[in-house]
Amino acid sequence: MTGMPQYPELDTPCAVVDLDIVDRNIESYQAYCDKHGIGLRPHIKTHKIPAFAAQQMKAGAIGITCQKIGEAEVMADAGLDDILLTYNVLGERKLARLRALFDRIKSLRVVADNAVVVEGLSRAFADSAKPLEILIECDTGGGRCGVQNPAEAVELAKKIQSLPGVKFIGLMTYPATGGGAKVEAFFTSAMKELDAIGLECPVRSSGGTPDMWLAHEVPSVTEHRIGTYIYNDRSLMARGVCKEDDCALRVLTEIVSLPTPGRAIIDAGSKVLTSDLLGLDGYGYVVGHPDVAVKALSEEHGILHFDPATKPFEIGQRIEIIPNHVCVVSNMLDQVHLVRNGDIETVDVAARGCVL
Repeated sequence: MTGMPQYPELDTPCAVVDLDIVDRNIESYQAYCDKHGIGLRPHIKTHKIPAFAAQQMKAGAIGITCQKIGEAEVMADAGLDDILLTYNVLGERKLARLRALFDRIKSLRVVADNAVVVEGLSRAFADSAKPLEILIECDTGGGRCGVQNPAEAVELAKKIQSLPGVKFIGLMTYPATGGGAKVEAFFTSAMKELDAIGLECPVRSSGGTPDMWLAHEVPSVTEHRIGTYIYNDRSLMARGVCKEDDCALRVLTEIVSLPTPGRAIIDAGSKVLTSDLLGLDGYGYVVGHPDVAVKALSEEHGILHFDPATKPFEIGQRIEIIPNHVCVVSNMLDQVHLVRNGDIETVDVAARGCVL
């Protein structure tokens, strides 16, 4: 995609997605999972577009992952019918929506990490013809939600099995990068304890794009949840997970000012590129200009710094930026522009803003 046409028919700032790269990214990771016997359950938070979720399923994914009920509802409306919701669901209104979604699709599973959430789920599903399947979220080093040790997982599994309308189905984690060994230790210990009391644990779900090529090194895991791989971004480039040519989404932006030597202003600020650093220096990678830094962002502008002795830009020039964190970019845009062989199709980011 280096040397991409400047697309004069598109207004800036906007996101342009190369479909050939999307196809390659989907196919290559599905092939990896198939080779190693891992179920692939892509997280749709990266693209939030039902057509891409359907493409991932057609390639061989076992289902999709959503983070919020609103995302899952959008995907279900588009015909996606095997969904894992990786979020503690609390409150009567959300539980009612969860039950309505459950009743209209083939498979909906959720996660929980505490008894309060489990009891609420039980109340909402007590009269269901089939139980809601629950995975227990485990903190294996990521420092987010999750029970803190295998013993707590076993106790919560016993709690689930004691209640009507719900069923324990397995374990789930979002590990720290490089945390595969901790996942394996946690899961194998919990599985041993569960087996000792006669509780089956058929699903062991882990995830994360940064360790995507190391998923096979955690043999207890039956499914891998991964989102960013469909587009990739600068954070993954920096980790060596992908190369520049594997990054499908670029922010197309325009130089609007050259106020001093060594400084340029673009029309893409934090509302497009996001303020996420993810441990990086600067707010994006300027394609074709690796020595140019996206030094700062205001809401509507980005500030580029470069060697004052050089003159790499002109006012009105269009450039591409690979964002640090592409998932957040998707959530801030109503539409993205899909390109293949010079043709452009504009599509809605249907599940963006679904915060409930």
